[in-house]
Amino acid sequence: MHPEPHDELRVASFRDLHPTSLYKILKLRSEVFVVEQECPYLDPDGRDDEPGTRHLWFENDGEIRAYLRILDDGGVERIGRVVTAPRARGAGLAGRLITEAITVIGDRPSVLDAQAHLAGFYGRYGFTVNGPEFLEDGIPHVPMIRDRRR
Repeated sequence: MHPEPHDELRVASFRDLHPTSLYKILKLRSEVFVVEQECPYLDPDGRDDEPGTRHLWFENDGEIRAYLRILDDGGVERIGRVVTAPRARGAGLAGRLITEAITVIGDRPSVLDAQAHLAGFYGRYGFTVNGPEFLEDGIPHVPMIRDRRR
């Protein structure tokens, strides 16, 4: 699958998110993280509306095709909730979002907790494993960091 020509990149703070977009983002996150991955947890964790949070997504004709958020974790930026809609997988949208997130973050260090099988994917963007594997909701994860100051 290839990116569709009308995939539009959007970047917004919580305050600037339209309620319809927010609803569609939360719906996609729940469809993938809670239902598809069978991890019953509270996805809206109270961090989406923090002042330093940025939301990045690709939208096409009203459909959210891929999404991630960047949190301000006090001196480090945390990328999380990276998700691609099942119909849009294989189009490179997650990689394009990671590239955009790195641009938004700039020279500040950034971290993420990757599903262990995706460590190589994030490694292509300069992230390196910086701690032991751990289980989150029964899925193996590894902490990763990208710090150009090192």
